[in-house]
Amino acid sequence: MENKENEEIFRKVFEEKRRGVEELLKDFLPAEEGYTRQIAQAVNYSVMAGGKRIRPILLLEVNRLFNGEAMQAANCLAAAIEMIHTYSLVHDDLPAMDNDELRRGIPTTHKKFGEAMGILAGDALLNLSMETAMKAFRTPCDTTLCANAISLLYDKAGIDGMIGGQVSDVLSEKKKELVDKDRLDYIYERKTGALIEAAMMIGCWLAPQSRKKDLLAMQQIASKVGLAFQIRDDILDVEGIEEILGKPIGSDYRNAKSTYVTLMGIERAREDVERLTEEALALLAPYAGENTFLAWLIRRLAGRDR
Repeated sequence: MENKENEEIFRKVFEEKRRGVEELLKDFLPAEEGYTRQIAQAVNYSVMAGGKRIRPILLLEVNRLFNGEAMQAANCLAAAIEMIHTYSLVHDDLPAMDNDELRRGIPTTHKKFGEAMGILAGDALLNLSMETAMKAFRTPCDTTLCANAISLLYDKAGIDGMIGGQVSDVLSEKKKELVDKDRLDYIYERKTGALIEAAMMIGCWLAPQSRKKDLLAMQQIASKVGLAFQIRDDILDVEGIEEILGKPIGSDYRNAKSTYVTLMGIERAREDVERLTEEALALLAPYAGENTFLAWLIRRLAGRDR
């Protein structure tokens, strides 16, 4: 009974935090007016189309974990990381990439506003993320901490991070290559894991009392969480419920795409999600203290249905 009660409490807490991030995002979004009204609409539609807001929540929770004093700066970076994540999804959905028509149960940006506006909305969001991140310098935060956090964010989002993973994924599909596990791990660690690493590391970095070993621990935890998160995505593409998932299932199979499930099998995929999650929680345990919500969230990601 107690576990069920705790689960319900944590769900409510998560929903409060998710709504809090959405309110935070609204403070940084463009006004829908004048000659730029349509691009502003496309940007705002993309950002506010729903989502779990996992990356900004992780950033803010890790910052709280280390008793961060730079919450205003953390808010700027949390909004920026969600904008980067959103722009990557907008571009992923384009005809030249995954050519998806639905995301989170509603039309993708390019289906609602047209392909050209879909491209421009993604471009605008990347630029807006930079503008938003730079606003951290206007807060009562040490300028060196802010500069390091912003540099880390765009390193993780760039060629050696998220973009690098996406490129490797696209090239593998284009050549119709069967990807081995090392290549697949490379893709997942960057395409999905890099921004999760950025979120947890930035949350730690913005806390003046954190140390290098703490930053390394957050990176290791996030790396395992990111890999488990992507493997769970692969599992959901096979056995998810389309109405809950908000997009068609089985697209990886139809496109003959190499995934963790096609490479290792569904049972091994499930086992590895559980193993990676337990390893992440073991690394988090010395830090968690009173913050049991963060541990719950990491475990919840491993069993999510959307």
